Amino acid sequence: MELSEYRARIDAIDDEMVRLFAERMEVAAGIAAYKKENNLPVLDMRREKEKLLQIAEKTPEGLKDYAVSLYSLIFELSRSCQSRLLGTKSELTEQIETALKETPPLFPGHAVVACQGVEGSYQQLACERLFKLPNIFYFASFGAVFSAIEKGLCQYGVIPVENSTAGSVNAVYDLMMKHNFCIVRSVRLKIDHNLLVKPGTKWEDVKEIYSHEQAISQCAAFLQQHPEIRVVPCENTAVAAKMVADSSRRDIAALSSRECMRLYNLEALAESVQDQGNNHTRFICISKDLEIYPGADRTSLMLTLPHQPGSLYKLLSRFYALGINMNKLESRPMPERNFEFMFYFDLETSVYSPEFRQLMAELPSLCDSFSYLGSYSEVI
Repeated sequence: MELSEYRARIDAIDDEMVRLFAERMEVAAGIAAYKKENNLPVLDMRREKEKLLQIAEKTPEGLKDYAVSLYSLIFELSRSCQSRLLGTKSELTEQIETALKETPPLFPGHAVVACQGVEGSYQQLACERLFKLPNIFYFASFGAVFSAIEKGLCQYGVIPVENSTAGSVNAVYDLMMKHNFCIVRSVRLKIDHNLLVKPGTKWEDVKEIYSHEQAISQCAAFLQQHPEIRVVPCENTAVAAKMVADSSRRDIAALSSRECMRLYNLEALAESVQDQGNNHTRFICISKDLEIYPGADRTSLMLTLPHQPGSLYKLLSRFYALGINMNKLESRPMPERNFEFMFYFDLETSVYSPEFRQLMAELPSLCDSFSYLGSYSEVI
């Protein structure tokens, strides 16, 4: 048989499969109407398990796993379609609708904002990109910033979550699991690290370099060229610059910003020493209350899934079925549960789209636990 003949047979089979798929979804719509009339839930787990067993028994050996995977996806699509037809809502969708109505039309220009570190930090620069005139309070740790928001000491907090070179800030993702907050905006900031010293200090004088561990990671190639110099992590790049400025020692340097160079009256022995010229860090702006400002087109979620095969696949298939793009998937181990993980998602979807509303109505039923972190826009 020629290739063209095989393809003709495939086309004919596909035509029949499309017809049968449409017919199946039409029957599913009838089931949805019946469930609505009789106040029945969309998901019938027992029925699905029985159906998958029947399908596996009817499928030839060697194809059973493929058939089960195919029908698992079909079941997901069917449930999604039924939920849409039923107009399923949840407590979360009602909270989102309330936030959309009650959030002011403009993002505030002036606010009390919590940042980690000291004056001159990249978080301060990110904060000033987000707010026209922020009143910044500095805290010693990321955890203290989250606590300041929870306790109402500050209206907003600005926290780094990922860098284009060094990756995710794992400590922040771990803190996300412990605190209650909402993301209201994000911003990407160009990061430019410089080797800062006291005026008059020469290269041969430098014995130690201080900076935050993320900055150290972002400047790894530069630091490897100077193995004779000891590298010391500290709380923040701005803290490192202030330490150099305040110290009586002349043999220490800091990897920090030009802003800190000007602020603390330092000099740059070397400029732009990060490994990648296109080095950006993404910061999130968090608040205690759910606020969704106009134009929100990104949504962040944290959730746990049933500890069983296919649970993550089923969730991802729901995103796919609704045509929702996923920008980020991060997993972090849960200390209190052996070999179980919290999953963090960034989704690209307008908060006004029907697909978003449907997903928010369906997600809680797909997860063991679920946290909606907010919908927002990003400043670039």
